[in-house]
Amino acid sequence: MGFQANSPWVLLLLLPLLFYVWWMAKMTIRLRGSRKIISIAVRSVILLLLLVIAAGVQPYTEKNQRHVIFIADRSASVRADAVVSDWIQEAWASKAQDDWSGLISSGLHAAIERPLTQDKREKKEQLAFHADVNKQYTDLSQGLQLAAAMLQKEGGGRIVLLSDGAENTGDARRQARLLKDAGIVIDVVALTPERITDVSIEELNVPAALKQGETFSFEIVVASTVAGPAQLRLYADNKELSVSSIQLETGENRFALQSIAAEPGFHRFRTEIFAAGDDQAVNNTAHAFSRVSGPPAVLIVEGASGTSANIEAALQASLIRYETILPEQLSVELPDYAAYDSMILNNVPATRIAEKPMEWIAKAVSDYGVGLVMLGGDQSYGLGGYFKTPIERALPVYMELQGKKQIPSLGLVLVIDRSGSMAGANLELAKEAAMRTVELLRDTDTVGVVAFDSAPWWVVEPTQLKDRDAVLNQIRGIQPEGGTDIFSALRAGYEGLKELDAQRKHMIMLTDGQSATGANYKEITDAMNDQNMTLSTVAVGDGADQQLLRQLADDAKGRYYFTKDQSTLPAIFSRETVMMSRTYIVEKTFTPSIGQAADWSVLFRNGLPPIHAYVAVTPKETAEIALWTPDGDPLLARWPYGSGRTVAWTSDLIGKWSSSWVQWPEMPKVLVDWIKWTFPQFESTPFTIAAEMAGNEARLNVRALAGEGEAISDLSAGIQDETGQFELKKLMPIAPGEFEAKMTVSEPGVYLAQIGQQAGDSSIKDGSTAGFVIPYSPEYRISNENGAVLLEQLAATTGGRALQLSSPQQAFEFAPLPSRQIYDWTQALLAAALLLWLFDIALRRLSIPWERLWLRISMPFSSKRRASFRKDPNAASDMASLRALSRLKERKLETDRFYGRSNSSLHSTETLSTNYSESARPKPAHKEPEKQISQDTEPLNKASADATINRLLAAKNKKKR
Repeated sequence: MGFQANSPWVLLLLLPLLFYVWWMAKMTIRLRGSRKIISIAVRSVILLLLLVIAAGVQPYTEKNQRHVIFIADRSASVRADAVVSDWIQEAWASKAQDDWSGLISSGLHAAIERPLTQDKREKKEQLAFHADVNKQYTDLSQGLQLAAAMLQKEGGGRIVLLSDGAENTGDARRQARLLKDAGIVIDVVALTPERITDVSIEELNVPAALKQGETFSFEIVVASTVAGPAQLRLYADNKELSVSSIQLETGENRFALQSIAAEPGFHRFRTEIFAAGDDQAVNNTAHAFSRVSGPPAVLIVEGASGTSANIEAALQASLIRYETILPEQLSVELPDYAAYDSMILNNVPATRIAEKPMEWIAKAVSDYGVGLVMLGGDQSYGLGGYFKTPIERALPVYMELQGKKQIPSLGLVLVIDRSGSMAGANLELAKEAAMRTVELLRDTDTVGVVAFDSAPWWVVEPTQLKDRDAVLNQIRGIQPEGGTDIFSALRAGYEGLKELDAQRKHMIMLTDGQSATGANYKEITDAMNDQNMTLSTVAVGDGADQQLLRQLADDAKGRYYFTKDQSTLPAIFSRETVMMSRTYIVEKTFTPSIGQAADWSVLFRNGLPPIHAYVAVTPKETAEIALWTPDGDPLLARWPYGSGRTVAWTSDLIGKWSSSWVQWPEMPKVLVDWIKWTFPQFESTPFTIAAEMAGNEARLNVRALAGEGEAISDLSAGIQDETGQFELKKLMPIAPGEFEAKMTVSEPGVYLAQIGQQAGDSSIKDGSTAGFVIPYSPEYRISNENGAVLLEQLAATTGGRALQLSSPQQAFEFAPLPSRQIYDWTQALLAAALLLWLFDIALRRLSIPWERLWLRISMPFSSKRRASFRKDPNAASDMASLRALSRLKERKLETDRFYGRSNSSLHSTETLSTNYSESARPKPAHKEPEKQISQDTEPLNKASADATINRLLAAKNKKKR
């Protein structure tokens, strides 16, 4: 056993400690005798313990042991967990009893499966891996670093690395050099993955920028472990371009497919390969992006088929390519919207646009500079249910009529199905729809909410919206349970609505099921008609009783809605509410007045045709109003939104409200100018972006197509993945016209980048859209030529061995290393110092009369003393008092001597003090007790007392006589 000090220079403080002990011995005057010695010793020990802790002095024992950490590479490229488990198990079974071993699993990160321990596992015990590691990447440096930390705590050892060496992130060579400096050796076991039939697409290369009509090639690199036929499919924007039958050879295969850039815009390409017997499908797909320059493209979304003829004719006359679809055909993938320069919503209700397409339309405008134009009609704006939707945020107008003249009073009852079948998204969106309805109503409106299962329950009794927050909180508390009884809920809603005093009374019923009981619904709907009430119904999903709900809406003169997409429920409720609570359609003939038309003023210099009707909206604070109505409502408004621009025209373009405009000869040119104003503004400085993978880190290389001479600086990139997650990256210049950024990725996929100047914390101003692909992990690539070389280099760097798979016992066949097993006693020393400090305080502050205690203890065992004190019972207490006075006099004398004061005045008191001592003794029966007592009081003859003490003694002696 020995001792080591981590900071030995601290021990130099022992010299000041010795001086401090000497100083305490000379200067401590309050304590005398053994108490002084003990106190100084205790304080010295406390300081010594603190010095030992500060110097890091620790005891240790030296042992000759073997410490081995096994690192199991469990990445996807190895596919040998069973082989690794058996090998490590046999190695553990062969180790000596005193040897230590541990286990680490390694992938993208490393995790400890078993800490260093002496436990010996038998061969019959099955080793199982339990750590959850990311198998998509191999980072051997993580496992080596963790193993080194474990071994250094035990004084060193060896690492046994079982891997195929296919590292694709991290730097194992650098970590090996660090281990060499730490004296840790790496032994390697080369693993050969099980051979499987695998075909993978290694690369898909497409030019980043193309001209319309240009011929280009898709360059495809395919790797295969076997020779044989395969099928190669190529897609552009999810549309199949070609299917080719190819013949694969073992190893790398290269193919080139010709194509023509027919359509301008931003395009996404995908290639897939199919081969018989392919055991791994994750590497069978590759992606690429390209931007084809040419005439712009416009997407027209029309509410009714054939209603966009005027728009199509205007675009065709201007040679602008367009595509017309219905709202149900909108894509659910964001990259598809980036292929267009602008989008037109022609009298489309929000109730027919699903949640994702609506979100992507707004994001395509704000993040990727795509334009948006909304045209009015009886299904658009507030009438279409766009209140608090992403599209309303993008437009330059509010759907709500702020400050407008409204219907004097409205009574609204919402009847919501809360049965068990509504649990989950259906009920949550139904509650969101109800809350959005409450937000649309005025404080003077009255609302009630009925939730029903097998029986109705008034969540909110019909009440005016004086406390809107309380109503919203009650709606949030609706929970699903029970069955479905539509009739009782409808009757409860009718009874509540009947009691309301309102000019308009309306009920909205929502359910996804069928009523468990039959009843006479006609009775209720007839009563509603008699009292000028209306009822609209919403059927959710195919399980709803659509026939009944349609009949109820028709009988009660309301509207019927059916939806399979529950995300449209808030829009349906908003549409119903605004139709009942406000007058949105303004029907009057007027000529618009010109407002902030700016560059559009030239379009209106020859006058404007009249308008016969429009949808009332409220302009946003920073919007430009090009045309106004006589009532102060915007007819034509525009504004920038993020990277894009949007335009709002509140009348229609089918001729119902704007027949004079449709017949106006200037209308095609005016409409095209509105649409062109929304086109992306970044064509002058487009960029390309490419991603280079280094393990799970992608290096984004951005290059300016405008040339190196153009001054471009202060760029950022807004990165968005397939799920819509957004991340802003600062681009660092590395060369003229070239920039770089790094990002960490955990999953492969398609990414869009908006490149430009940062505006705020989470947006890009006037950005350029580009795309890049994060391919599948290199872990799934077939080629692995450098794995064995890497393992040999790790072993050679640290002086390790290359172990054989057939000889697991070699893992512990090396000379044991002397190691120190250190005992950390810091806490024990601190506890001891604390206890001694408390003892020192007690020793100094508490004065214990040891002689008195001894006298009381010894008296019962002395017959002579018992007899003496029986004659004078006060003798014992007198003796104790005398001893206390004696000690007080001794301390006073010591103090006088220390300060050099004269003590001659005390000599006159000796006789009195001695006489009192003699008189205070009990009368002895013989001389032996008297002699003993005289000896006990001998210290009193050596002390002095002041006049006050002598007077007290004399008074006490006189009283006793």
